[in-house]
Amino acid sequence: MDEERDLSDIEVSLPAEAVDDDGVSQSSVDGNSDEPNLAGDDSIGDSDETVSAEMEHFEDDDDDLPPVDDDAVPVDPGALEKRWYILKAQVNRETSVCDTLRRRVQRFGLSGYFGEMLVPTEDVREFTKAGKSRIVKRKLYPGYIMVNMALTEESWWLVRDTAGIGDFTSMGGKPTPLGQAEIEKILKASRPLEPEEGGKKDDIKTSIKQKVGDKVRVKDGNFENFEGDVSAIDERNGRVTVLINIFGRLNPVELDHWQVESF
Repeated sequence: MDEERDLSDIEVSLPAEAVDDDGVSQSSVDGNSDEPNLAGDDSIGDSDETVSAEMEHFEDDDDDLPPVDDDAVPVDPGALEKRWYILKAQVNRETSVCDTLRRRVQRFGLSGYFGEMLVPTEDVREFTKAGKSRIVKRKLYPGYIMVNMALTEESWWLVRDTAGIGDFTSMGGKPTPLGQAEIEKILKASRPLEPEEGGKKDDIKTSIKQKVGDKVRVKDGNFENFEGDVSAIDERNGRVTVLINIFGRLNPVELDHWQVESF
């Protein structure tokens, strides 16, 4: 172990200073000490005034700022009112455009702004050449889709930026929601009731190719090979009324739609 050192042998050198016989420092007596003279330094007072002025300047600037609303609550998309809107879409691509819009809504996290999206259709009965019937979907408004949504800047841009969608149907440049009567009519046709819900197969219309004014030829029945003009169409029952010339007079004859053909 190292030997203990004798602290009494260590000499401490202090700064040389003029000391009189009484042991008093001359610098203290003469007033030449390096210590600052706080009482007599006028610059300190000026500095305090400058700081105070700057503080007042910053306080005035704060008065120009808009008030902060500490109670602001983020908007809940689910609480926004959703309305039905009609969107123009590319013809014969309505279903794929509707699917694309659904995917984009999910991708951008805006599901809360959107409800149901659909292509307005109705169930109709068609007959094959073999005479068998089948139920198919027929578009009510080709080139349009329906969207239930809360209209905001974000949801509006998402819809407008979707490929295949043209624009909202609008009035005066502003998207116009559908009226309640229109909505009920379209949704009723697009969502036919099932038999267990009170729906009836007789409620389904029959798809008839002919239109009022078309010239047709009767191909079956008592008036086979007679020709005439279509005067009325009954899609509910799948029948057409044809004006046939019998003995020089036009007589309305009601036929099943499959009994006539256009020419």
